[in-house]
Amino acid sequence: MTAGKNFLKEKAEQIRIDIIREIHAAGSGHPGGSLSAADIITYLYFAEMNVDPKNPDDPDRDRFVLSKGHAAPALYAALAEKGFFPKETLLTLRKLGSILQGHPDKKKVPGIDMSTGSLGQGISAAVGMALAAKTDGKKNRVYAVLGDGELQEGIVWEAAMAAAHYKLDNLTAFVDWNGLQIDGKNEDVMTVAPVGEKFLAFGWDVQLIDGHDFDQIEQAVENAKRITGKPQMIVARTVKGKGVTFMENEAGWHGKAPSDEQAEQAVKELGGDR
Repeated sequence: MTAGKNFLKEKAEQIRIDIIREIHAAGSGHPGGSLSAADIITYLYFAEMNVDPKNPDDPDRDRFVLSKGHAAPALYAALAEKGFFPKETLLTLRKLGSILQGHPDKKKVPGIDMSTGSLGQGISAAVGMALAAKTDGKKNRVYAVLGDGELQEGIVWEAAMAAAHYKLDNLTAFVDWNGLQIDGKNEDVMTVAPVGEKFLAFGWDVQLIDGHDFDQIEQAVENAKRITGKPQMIVARTVKGKGVTFMENEAGWHGKAPSDEQAEQAVKELGGDR
């Protein structure tokens, strides 16, 4: 592993603490899906992607698209930890005039490659980025993270068809499969399973991993880079609200801010002091 496992665990822990602090300060936001995606985002920014906080618009950089844009607190925490903007900015989340709004805004936030929020559009933009890079003969890669509930959007599957048709082997996407969405379990709202088989049928290479295991994340990413002629989907089994006992596997924490007492408990559980 290029970046040490302990290093990545420490970064992920700090990112989860910052997620709680951001959302608590804002009084609103989406902790559940931000916490579930934290390890994937940590690995990409601190072990894999070619990005430079001093040159955020480098044309040769790798691209990242958070297709599940409501998990912006996780992305903001990673960007701040990486040095794209001061960490104190995190506490301005969702405040009037802040660059950090409820969903990522490419025009305001350094390090954001695509404004997202309307589910399904992010992966579509990532497909376009990968196609442009391939057409221009660029060597950079495109990464994207989708939510499992997001797979209920038809535009996701149109993008999936296009990515396979154009043989976009420079595109690696993750599904953050925590099994829950705002209205409850995926299987009760609109079944998304079997996720892997569906992407296989659409012409993608597919891997199924534990989305909280850095060894598995690393192996999947390395495998994906060896695939030619196909886009890659890494289906990551995760826990919504990962790391906070009262949030884990609770759909009610999809979009709700913790109280003072809850935030204090969550940060302590994650290894920090509020």
